[in-house]
Amino acid sequence: MSMRKYQRCTRCVMDTTDSKITFDSYGVCDHCRNFDKNIAPYWKPQENRFDELEKVAQKIRKKGEGKKYDCILGLSGGADSSYLAYIAKEIMNLRPLAVVVDTGWNLNVAVENIEKIVKGLNIDMYTEVINWKEMADLQLAFFKASISSQDFPQDHAIFAGLYNYAVKNKIKYVLTGSNSATEFIRPPIEWIYLNDLTMALDIHRKFGKRKLKTFPMCSMLKYRLIYKYVYGMERIFPLDYVVYNKAEAEELLYKKFGWTKYANKHYENVFTRFFEGYYLPHKFGFDTRKNVYSNEILAGTMTHEKAIEKLEEKPYDEEQMYLDKEYIAKKLGITVAEFDEIIDRPNKTPDDYRNSMWFIKLGVLICKTLKIENRNIR
Repeated sequence: MSMRKYQRCTRCVMDTTDSKITFDSYGVCDHCRNFDKNIAPYWKPQENRFDELEKVAQKIRKKGEGKKYDCILGLSGGADSSYLAYIAKEIMNLRPLAVVVDTGWNLNVAVENIEKIVKGLNIDMYTEVINWKEMADLQLAFFKASISSQDFPQDHAIFAGLYNYAVKNKIKYVLTGSNSATEFIRPPIEWIYLNDLTMALDIHRKFGKRKLKTFPMCSMLKYRLIYKYVYGMERIFPLDYVVYNKAEAEELLYKKFGWTKYANKHYENVFTRFFEGYYLPHKFGFDTRKNVYSNEILAGTMTHEKAIEKLEEKPYDEEQMYLDKEYIAKKLGITVAEFDEIIDRPNKTPDDYRNSMWFIKLGVLICKTLKIENRNIR
């Protein structure tokens, strides 16, 4: 973490725990300035662009004629993916296949939400269960590596499983719940590192014990270039075409399907809850609620004062944290004492391992130049 004098943005709640953050003379950070310059002029938060969305839907339906499914989407049980499924089926009139990647960590509430959405929308679901021994071995290796990005194994398995399934089954369109309304500001790379398979394999080589024979893998080169330009896979972002007020979306999901809300973003998963609620702030001083709340501030769905008030609260209940720690340690095959010892080892960064940061930076530069990516990524 940066040794700079502490400063928080006067507009959002990003602060100097992002070591590369800069502020203008009014105390407004570069994330907010980037939003004003590169996102706000093109974002229409109060406008449902149904005509544009229908054109996208027509293209997907046409390409999918004669096929059982015309698109695919990942379903986690969270708000974004659940609302995405609703939009795909009810608004776009598509025939999506919902893919659930079971990494072994979902809470019952997530499983129940998935079942409610699938049943309520009458859509088919395919579940890919990740080999648990391989998942646990890779996750324990990441803990021993002492870097901040402990959720990489799960994140990678989920999107790699989804994209690999789409290409294998010749489903051209992958619908994603990523959206401008909640993701103007992404966590800095020093908080949560990007998809770097080179680093992951080096960490596993150093600290892992079991071969990753079936673990889904998909490098940035593969899904950004090969899958897109060779196999024709296209990612679609439907939530960018509709007014996406998360609170209102959650209320709709509750009324229509009995969907249950979580305490924080990504808290449908016990590992992610522990990682974001305890590991990151305890070991590195990083709190992902800052970028989540900052997104809401820029979207106009939360005030600066309310965000600060919520940040004063603990990420989640301390007693629950200890239960989660005990549960995770047991699932990973170690004692709580061993887990604590591993967590308290000196902090490391991706630079301590082989990585593809040069390639990622090049990709980011190209995406920014072509206006494919307008957020700050550093």
